[in-house]
Amino acid sequence: MPTSPAERSNRPTATLVARDVYAGYGGPPIVRGATVQVGEGEIVTVVGPNGAGKSTLLKAIAGLLPVEKGSVALAGREIAGTHTHRLARLGLGYVPQSRDVFDPLTVRENLEMGGYLLRRAEVKARIADVVEVLPALDRLLGRRASKLSGGERKMVAIGRALMSRPSVLLLDEPTSGLSAELSRRLLTLDIRRLAAGGTSILLVEQKALAALEISDWGYVLAAGAAVISAPASELLARPDLGEVFLGRVQESLSAPASPG
Repeated sequence: MPTSPAERSNRPTATLVARDVYAGYGGPPIVRGATVQVGEGEIVTVVGPNGAGKSTLLKAIAGLLPVEKGSVALAGREIAGTHTHRLARLGLGYVPQSRDVFDPLTVRENLEMGGYLLRRAEVKARIADVVEVLPALDRLLGRRASKLSGGERKMVAIGRALMSRPSVLLLDEPTSGLSAELSRRLLTLDIRRLAAGGTSILLVEQKALAALEISDWGYVLAAGAAVISAPASELLARPDLGEVFLGRVQESLSAPASPG
């Protein structure tokens, strides 16, 4: 996949690079040669039609699916094939679309589970740090997760992932099932706050326009491959944006799209 001049020269130092990745569920690969990267403190969104392989790509990067071919590097270190618990130690966090909290536990206990890599003496202070980043958690700490709303559960899931101090956070459809207001808050406030604090974010999101509006860079996946790589602002400015989201534009943005 060609890259634009902006990708080569203007992006921050890459913390995560997935290159020519092939992955799937045992049959023909769903992801077929996808390449994406995330720089320090960047928000990067992957968009594309249903079935393009967006969530599969995140699962492969997160170690939940085998990388059949290609490479995944975190801070320059190859991590393809690394167990998920080891990836957490190396600085990779992952929040799945569903089954993202432990229902029988309180919010505080969920956060403590996320801090299993920390020394016991550090856990309380780290919970305070996470609550500072996600203030909505403060009033929920004693509540059982099974009693939470969808938006509250998502905050807990993100908070739990943050407990291990990830340098890169993978978010799979974080606004799924949330109201319009909660989705707006999550994207425009919470995720932006994480990136401003230095966490690199790789995001797959059904509300593609809203996600691109807060993103630094965007990739369009079609048939398992990244067919467009460009600054998010350039993707949003394309006159053929609808065709882009449907995966019908098979070109790179190495040059701006022609008007009209």
